[in-house]
Amino acid sequence: MRYQVLVDVYEKLENTSSKISKTEIIADILSKTSIEDLSKVVLLIQGIVYPKFTGYELGIATQMMIRAISRGTGFSIREVEEKFKETGDLGLVAENLIKSRKQMTFFVEELTVDSVFKTLRRLAIISGVGSQERKLNLIAQLLTSAKPREAKYIVRTILGELRVGVAEGIIRDAIVQAFLVQENMSREDIRRITDSVEYAWNLLSDLGEVAMIAKEKGVDGLLNVKPVIGRPLQVMLGLAAKSIGEILEKYGKIAAEWKYDGMRTIIEKKGDDIWLFTRRLENVTKQFPDIVELARKGLNAEECIVEGETIGINPKTGLPLPFQQLSQRIHRKYDIMRMVRDIPVQVNLFDILYLNGKTLFNKTYVERRSILEKIVNTIPEKFQLTKQLISSDIKEIEKFYHEALNAKQEGLMLKVLDSQYIFGRHVGGWYKIKPIMETLDLVIIGAEWGKGSRAKWLSSYILGARDPDTGNFLPCGMMGTGLTEEQFERMTEILKPLIISERGRVVEVRPKIVVEIAYQEIQKSPNYASGFALRFPRLVRIRDDKGPDEADTIERVKKLYESQGRAG
Repeated sequence: MRYQVLVDVYEKLENTSSKISKTEIIADILSKTSIEDLSKVVLLIQGIVYPKFTGYELGIATQMMIRAISRGTGFSIREVEEKFKETGDLGLVAENLIKSRKQMTFFVEELTVDSVFKTLRRLAIISGVGSQERKLNLIAQLLTSAKPREAKYIVRTILGELRVGVAEGIIRDAIVQAFLVQENMSREDIRRITDSVEYAWNLLSDLGEVAMIAKEKGVDGLLNVKPVIGRPLQVMLGLAAKSIGEILEKYGKIAAEWKYDGMRTIIEKKGDDIWLFTRRLENVTKQFPDIVELARKGLNAEECIVEGETIGINPKTGLPLPFQQLSQRIHRKYDIMRMVRDIPVQVNLFDILYLNGKTLFNKTYVERRSILEKIVNTIPEKFQLTKQLISSDIKEIEKFYHEALNAKQEGLMLKVLDSQYIFGRHVGGWYKIKPIMETLDLVIIGAEWGKGSRAKWLSSYILGARDPDTGNFLPCGMMGTGLTEEQFERMTEILKPLIISERGRVVEVRPKIVVEIAYQEIQKSPNYASGFALRFPRLVRIRDDKGPDEADTIERVKKLYESQGRAG
């Protein structure tokens, strides 16, 4: 497939806000794509070239891209920077400069999806001495071969700023429409087919592979997908409950478990090989060699996938460390063994999803817990089962709840005894009880440089809530008070590499950093695209355990607004 064909699709997607129209546009191109290019097209429409769980990122910063555009077009770095200040979009800069490029190119081969895809993949794996120069040359060569519109989307893809408003749900529905829906199907049949795509996606975490299975093997192929040891699964998440009594009244006897303030950990074992993943599908096996050794000793199974919560432990007091301290280990690439010594961990297991070739999703929670107990060789205070109480007595569970809080844990998870493991966001069956007000997990989408003593820091942060239909983030407030100097310094360090554009003191940043926000109230506001504004927002913590696609939605902001009794 010519890359220009995909560029036409990008432009159509960028120029429509309708979820239905976006689905139809993607379904049309998928239905016309060969099996050889299908997975590549699905990934490129998401603006990526590797599934997220691989950990491969293109890792090209704005300044390097400015140099690459200069090299590929013949314009000076200063000229590229001036155009960037005007537009705030290096994709548009590349498009405009290539229209009037100073370097003539002869006998350039037409770009294909395959050639662009393979070149971008190479960017992610180049390392070592001279790697920056080799990356620059690769990008410049691509831009030299590109037509203006092609250059725009190549640059945006490399920077992770595709801007076509396509969320995973839209691609899922497009796969259904392209390969699985037939005329006169009922809504119930379409829902069943959509569930089959969702099921395969939950197990494989790669929509490109799911599309290939749908095209070649249909619904039966999707439903026969099995977990792949060494690849993460989408995890089940709990709903917030108002009270213990509410859940007991609905379900009677329940399982209460301590809720730990840690890293959700998927542990996969095959023989002596161990893989560790977070709820964000990050492979953290290298960062936690201590958990790898604990899993080898503590899991009595040839093959299994188990889930737990990993917490950091203060080596002096034996008490849990705040998640922020454990998170230092999650993204650490160097001095791993020093971090193992400084921040020892404790793994608390609570579920098993796969054992020796058999999936366990459809078994009840009680059955899964029983199987888990049989395969875990407990290593006290290191590798153990979550503390659990099965009861219908509210006083007994409340006492258990306070024991968890006194032990410096977050609260309780309340689990329905006959519930199956259901992948996805916040579904019934698991409920969480925490002694804090409702907070919002929002994404930082912009910031302002401070004044006076704060001039060296990005010290005001524009907060965005997620639009689940488009995947875009809409502003709903600005946070700039209540942070310490240390926090301002860390925020600036995190956000500077993510700056997309800068106008005066205001910067736009890549939507990557999730923060938990408390606030006084939510108000309606015509000044923000979301329609809402947070009053006196303050930082609770940086959510290193969450990705932007797990941030709270505009719908949740609206529900919290309405719960204040001010809907209208």
